[in-house]
Amino acid sequence: MSTNPPPRRPIEFRNASIGATVAMLRETRPDLLADELHKMLGGRPDFFSGEAAILDFAELGDDAPERLDWAGLLSLFRRFQLQPIGARGLPADLIAGARQAGVSLLDAAETNTEAPPPASRREPEPRPEPAPQPAAAVPQTGKPAPTMFVDRPVRSGQQVYARGGDLVLLAGMSNGAEVIADGSIHCYGPLRGRALAGAQGNDRARILATNFGPEIVSIAGVYRTFEQGIPAAIAGRPACVRMAESGRGTALTIEPLQLD
Repeated sequence: MSTNPPPRRPIEFRNASIGATVAMLRETRPDLLADELHKMLGGRPDFFSGEAAILDFAELGDDAPERLDWAGLLSLFRRFQLQPIGARGLPADLIAGARQAGVSLLDAAETNTEAPPPASRREPEPRPEPAPQPAAAVPQTGKPAPTMFVDRPVRSGQQVYARGGDLVLLAGMSNGAEVIADGSIHCYGPLRGRALAGAQGNDRARILATNFGPEIVSIAGVYRTFEQGIPAAIAGRPACVRMAESGRGTALTIEPLQLD
């Protein structure tokens, strides 16, 4: 049994090799984007915590407008604590407007999304307990990537990052916690909070949980929130999150797991 992938969204976030989030815009009207961001981020205006952002218009195609409301767009992203540092993929007739608005035009080759930096957004809440120690450094030879094991629950306000490999949570995690892995995330116990797999851009990473109930999941910078609630077929049940092809490109899918 599986759930259908969500419909293609008018905006999507990815990581970039220069240390910035890339906002892939398929819609440019600030009011519509504001509604979508509110739904995507669960109403949290501090979600991006001041991260730099590149606005990518390459997927607008024939839907590109004759003019862009640059003031509205820049204000919108800053409201969600994203700091636009430039734009790329603009149609030729929109470039003059970007320059007039003070927006830098970036070369796509310099902002490659194939080798992004790790996602490391922080929770605004104070951290009641020290976070578990991070994984060892990424090996420089052909050795297998390390797997990080966390034996105790990850509490609200804590952040765990498994650099270069998988993360295994043996006691679950709480709402308000955040776990990040460059590989896959395996959670034996309740999966709450924010789980971000494939943080270096590995879209083959997966998130597997025996008790599925997160606030946000992400693979390779593609996010999904659950502001409308988690589907009954997977809420509190074993489930797997992965990237899969759909009729309109790749999207996150969540499937129940049969463990017995």
